[in-house]
Amino acid sequence: MELDFKKENGLIPAIVQDDASGEILMLGFMNAEALEITQKTGFVTFYSRSRKKLWTKGETSGQRLLVRELLIDCDQDALLVRAELSGAAVCHEGYRSCFFRRLGPGGEATIVRERIFTPEELYSKERAQ
Repeated sequence: MELDFKKENGLIPAIVQDDASGEILMLGFMNAEALEITQKTGFVTFYSRSRKKLWTKGETSGQRLLVRELLIDCDQDALLVRAELSGAAVCHEGYRSCFFRRLGPGGEATIVRERIFTPEELYSKERAQ
């Protein structure tokens, strides 16, 4: 079975779900090469639309995602990645999930989750050494 990378200029959305809890952790995009690397290494790799390059989740922060299962949607143009998070948080803003804000009826966003650490703590030079 082949995924349809043609619909969105070579990219497919990849929803990452915590394998143990079922919590949705993040959304990223993969091209065919990112999917191949993900399958080969067992660690989730995405294609950055802004930087125009591949990146493996956790390569800077240490918050890696170990693949447990890859599920394909019915249209074959999206993935659900069930993964195990090796750290405490997946979000670059220091929250466990990238989905930490609730959108209210008036359009206001309210933070509804606890921040685990600050971005400075997560991406400090000392941590990278």
